[in-house]
Amino acid sequence: MASEAAHSAPEPPGLRVLFVDDDRINAFLFENLCSSLPGVHTRCAASGGEALEAAAEWRPDVLVLDLHLPDTTGTELLGQLRASLGPVPAFLCSAEEPATLEPMARTAGFTGVWPKPVDEARLLSDLAIMRGLQSP
Repeated sequence: MASEAAHSAPEPPGLRVLFVDDDRINAFLFENLCSSLPGVHTRCAASGGEALEAAAEWRPDVLVLDLHLPDTTGTELLGQLRASLGPVPAFLCSAEEPATLEPMARTAGFTGVWPKPVDEARLLSDLAIMRGLQSP
């Protein structure tokens, strides 16, 4: 959802987060929230197909996937992305009941769950921790 010009400029080092959600408002809010954390760069995709294309050209360090996408599910997409990216940390982000999401997410291989509406402090804390674990 970012402009092509932004994608062509060199990006400073940092944590690359791919956010996949077909709701443009959620994507806008997520990008704005992440922009408050230095060194976190985001890309958004609205479908599984867009996510696979973005991951191939941009190689994210963290995945944030909605459960319900127009062309797949977040759990199916995680398997496809990890087939090409390897064991990238991934968070399932959904409005479903958190008690239901947690076991499903763990079984599917997600690192964690961020229920919607996303707890901003938790998201920023988790991303800051992952950014700190990243090697320069």
